[in-house]
Amino acid sequence: MRLFITGLNHRTAPVEVRERLAFDHHSLGPALGELVAGSGVLEGVILSTCNRVEVAVTVENGCDPQAAVDEFLSRSRKVPLDQIAPHLYHVQDEEAIRHLFRVAASLDSMLVGEPQILGQLKSAYAAAKAHGAVSGLLELILTRAFGVAKRVRSETGIGESAISVSYAAVELAREIFGSLADKQVMIVGAGKMSELAARHLRRSGATRIFVTNRTHERAREMAAAFEGTLVEYDRFLDTLPEMDIVITSSGAPHYLLNKSQARRIIEASKNRPMFLIDIAVPRNIEPAVNEIDNIFLYDIDDLQRVVEVNVGERRKRAEQAEQIIALEVERMVARLKAREVAPTIVSLQERLEEMRQAELARLRGKLGPLTPQQEEAIESLTRGLIGKIAHGPISELRRQAAQPEGIRFIEAIRKAFRLED
Repeated sequence: MRLFITGLNHRTAPVEVRERLAFDHHSLGPALGELVAGSGVLEGVILSTCNRVEVAVTVENGCDPQAAVDEFLSRSRKVPLDQIAPHLYHVQDEEAIRHLFRVAASLDSMLVGEPQILGQLKSAYAAAKAHGAVSGLLELILTRAFGVAKRVRSETGIGESAISVSYAAVELAREIFGSLADKQVMIVGAGKMSELAARHLRRSGATRIFVTNRTHERAREMAAAFEGTLVEYDRFLDTLPEMDIVITSSGAPHYLLNKSQARRIIEASKNRPMFLIDIAVPRNIEPAVNEIDNIFLYDIDDLQRVVEVNVGERRKRAEQAEQIIALEVERMVARLKAREVAPTIVSLQERLEEMRQAELARLRGKLGPLTPQQEEAIESLTRGLIGKIAHGPISELRRQAAQPEGIRFIEAIRKAFRLED
């Protein structure tokens, strides 16, 4: 097995580092092509979310996967390796399987139990599949990870009342303002995160919701779905002085609101307090905006405090989920080891059959023509002998495949029967 994962997440890197490594929809395809074109890389998947960027690969023997992926990240994102290396983690083989299963089951998320990560991982897999970047071992493990995540959710209930980043943003707004019923809320962006924010806002009592997005039709659809008001994208900054809360989750590659613009907005609102929540990666709002009086800016990293809600119950469910993960990892490893030993078993059977046929040919040369009954008797006798000879080694190969040091036994069998080729 040569599975390897390199990544960083909300625990290992601040948002300003994560956003430098983020892959958007347009860059993902070319990046996947570049990744699997690298020397020794067989398969690759790139998972890029608000809280993590991870690259999973399978590699040929002799390939240094850490060096290959580190260099790929540095090159494709145009970031010096020494600036990101301190934030990267690397896991391989069994631990990499465990990591993928935990990520899919949302046990490694900032908000444990949030359901979005599974969909994001499935999208990452679909993109890799579409670009021909997965087709073997990695695909097998990823598809099993989806099944494991489903089992964790159904058996533990960890996804019930699931908290997402969008939900945390709304909870933070409620904590600041109390009731949201009389507050005007602007949502910038109409993607999944924005939809979730709008849904949680409605459930929390907000009725005056405004929506804007670069794509007019998408903004119109979301505004209609949540009984909100559509604001044209090219004039949404003009409406901000009227807003109490602004939640940004746009995929724009640059700041939508900078410090000088924010200063003019707060002056136009007569210094009425304004609450800004930037849940986009890369960020939509210049961090220096937080220096302006009466503007309170929170980015995605600030939402960690909100996560503490229901942490006790989630911890219990997470412990149960970890037990499921441990069992599923054990099963997956055993399955992969059995898969790895299969070629040796086939080679052993073929070698023994070659030996049987060679001995039969030599015997026929000595005995001359045989009757059909004699041929049948010799075939039956030799096949039975070969079966008895093969039974012990094959049974032990299958048993040893699941053992930590089983590779040594497999190598011994290959040498004993001259199966090296």
